[in-house]
Amino acid sequence: MYVLMSVFAICIITRIFIINVGQGNMWKARAASLTLHNDSIEAVRGNIFDVNGSLLATSLPYYETGIDPLANAYSEKDFMNAADSLSTRLTELFPDRNKYDYLKDLVHAWKTDDRYIVLRRNVSFKDLQTMKTFPILRLGKYRGGFLYLQTNKRELPFKWLAARTIGYDRVMGKPIGLEGAYNNELKGVSGSRLMRKIAGGVWMPVNVDNEIDPQDGMDLVSTIDINIQDVAEHALLTQLKANNASHGCAVLMEVKTGELKAIANLTRKDSSTYYEDFNYAIGESRDPGSTFKLMSLMAAMEDNLITLKDTVNVGNGSVQFYDRVIKDAHEPKQSRMSVKQVFEESSNVGTAKLIWRSYSKNPQKFVDRLYGFGLGTPLGLQIPGEGRPRIKTTKDKDWYGTTLPWMAFGYELNITPMQILTFYNAVANNGQMVKPMMVKALRRHGQIVKTFTTEVMNPQICSKQTLAQAREMLEGVVQEGTAKNLRNSVFKIAGKTGTAQTIAAGNKYEKVYQASFVGYFPAEDPQYSCIIVINAPSNGVYYGGAVAAPVFKEIADKVYATNLDIHQEVNPSSASVGSEQMPLMRNGNRKEIETVAKTIHIPLSGQAETKADWVISSGEKSEVMLTAFDVEKQLKTGIVPNLTGMMAKDALYLLENNGLRVRISGRGVVAKQSIAPGEKFNKDSQIMLELL
Repeated sequence: MYVLMSVFAICIITRIFIINVGQGNMWKARAASLTLHNDSIEAVRGNIFDVNGSLLATSLPYYETGIDPLANAYSEKDFMNAADSLSTRLTELFPDRNKYDYLKDLVHAWKTDDRYIVLRRNVSFKDLQTMKTFPILRLGKYRGGFLYLQTNKRELPFKWLAARTIGYDRVMGKPIGLEGAYNNELKGVSGSRLMRKIAGGVWMPVNVDNEIDPQDGMDLVSTIDINIQDVAEHALLTQLKANNASHGCAVLMEVKTGELKAIANLTRKDSSTYYEDFNYAIGESRDPGSTFKLMSLMAAMEDNLITLKDTVNVGNGSVQFYDRVIKDAHEPKQSRMSVKQVFEESSNVGTAKLIWRSYSKNPQKFVDRLYGFGLGTPLGLQIPGEGRPRIKTTKDKDWYGTTLPWMAFGYELNITPMQILTFYNAVANNGQMVKPMMVKALRRHGQIVKTFTTEVMNPQICSKQTLAQAREMLEGVVQEGTAKNLRNSVFKIAGKTGTAQTIAAGNKYEKVYQASFVGYFPAEDPQYSCIIVINAPSNGVYYGGAVAAPVFKEIADKVYATNLDIHQEVNPSSASVGSEQMPLMRNGNRKEIETVAKTIHIPLSGQAETKADWVISSGEKSEVMLTAFDVEKQLKTGIVPNLTGMMAKDALYLLENNGLRVRISGRGVVAKQSIAPGEKFNKDSQIMLELL
């Protein structure tokens, strides 16, 4: 018996020795793994800005706050008193929970030796600073036991404006928008913090300092102009609601650079609500309809098969190819039309017959020319989700005898709104096709890390002769054709309406209409191109000129009114440096001008005849002539006067008193105005004045 007990004792001692010496490190590590671990600290994600520096997306810090009641320097009695005061302050800051709930948790934690209780989650930075002034918590981590952990939440200051283009990063699934495409640059590098597991399975930080500090992500500067984006989304929303449409998009591009200034995408949620759910502008590839007629006719022009003066017999607006019939939306005004008239009136029959006449013996030549224009291949945008274009070739299994004439006016092919706009933008840009841009730069702590420049996809899509004919056709659509509602006397617009019948999303049997308008402005010196597409309007109106064109006009008017660089100079001054004329004086209030002239000894003429409150001053060799200025009369009748030469103070007084909203840039006297003299204005219209 004694021997057995001795052997047993030796075995136990041996086992203890093996565990402590041989396996000690392993068991210590396992114990530590159960009570300690490194928690990842998320880096602050970089901001996304618009082209003018407005925040489109930012990360705001939020905190989980807690307390270790046993870490404080209070006695039990003092702690209970302080806990009562702390509970009162917490309820004042977070009134959704009453004082006694907070107090009960604090007292229970003290009595049960609970080393950590959560006070509040999702606390803002501002509220955290307030909490730091509360009883107990003001003593900090070591004397007060106050602990807090930071997390970051993504916020969009402009809510749903450009939300789909801004996008978001998803751990699982395809990346969306700028957030997804530039996730690696935006997210930064995570840090780490050592955490200890305490009673109740709660993890609390071991040290107040991080083990490894995170590195913040880079900021992204986009090409979006949030002011134009706002106009685009509002104009699109108004038309979608007015026509009870399913969805739509609007895109504005800068012609020379390809920079996208606005990308609006709206989907109907219910009868009165639309929201950004899908980026139709880049992702929806379908039959474009009549906007494709430009590509078709340009192909024939480039192959020297037609000119603008050539004619075609459209009959009564109906033609049959094999067993299928093509019809025009309206009966033509005349049976024979020129190529220019076919385009202006958007004749399906005329376009189909012209392309059939040109390419029926060699349809692949037509297809090759379209591919030569840069069509049929993806653009390779800076964000994911681009819809794949498809232009059939004669080798495809679904190429039929009727494919060529139907392709001519925009059917039996797939292309996205952005791809259509890129082609029209090339026409506006003297034939140079540039890739659409959404990102201008990446920055870290305000310093530029990387810049993005315009990428030329095709230096010349066609000959100058074809280009001139194309621009003449596009201007004719607005001046004489299906988009006459876009004519105005301030600046010219060029473009093409489109109306296509397509298959409703999710229903292969239901056919719906798609209305579109794509073009550029000012037509003489194009600065911006724009496309509008509205899908499934259901209030009986579905033509592109009636449904989509008004959105284009509202966006174009806004851009023109706020960008004085694209305006023609209004009445440039004839005064030159070194002339012998008297110094030019400003136009404005007569009494003030007389006072200034008297002070600096400038002789005036016309004073006796001119008793008007407002005058125009013109310099002569020996004196300044005053003539009456009926500015108030013009404004009262709704006419904008010529404000050139007037001081900002006088212009502001007159314009704002007559209901106009005024924006001013520069210093000095008015040199340019966004609404030309003689133009009508409405109450609350905005006018921009540039001072020099």
